[in-house]
Amino acid sequence: MDENKKTDAFYEKLKAQLYDTALWPTQYLFKFIVETEGTAVKDIEGLFDNMGAVIKTKESSKGKYTSVSIHVVMKKPEYVIIKYKEVTENIKGVISL
Repeated sequence: MDENKKTDAFYEKLKAQLYDTALWPTQYLFKFIVETEGTAVKDIEGLFDNMGAVIKTKESSKGKYTSVSIHVVMKKPEYVIIKYKEVTENIKGVISL
């Protein structure tokens, strides 16, 4: 299976799970991990700008990585998936949780 089909299957499964576990619109929590050095944290924050998101960051104990937690109201699961894809396509080395 090529990587795109694998990714598409993952997002289809995620969409189904999101529909099954929440009433939409809902408050959604995005979590990402990026390297602290560089602009990744600010870049992620920029992707959620003007959405009313509450963003919290926390550095790892050694300061090499930063976790970024974003609480934001999302209208439907498709928008959650669009936002995950936007982050992974625009932020190098990001880990989505």
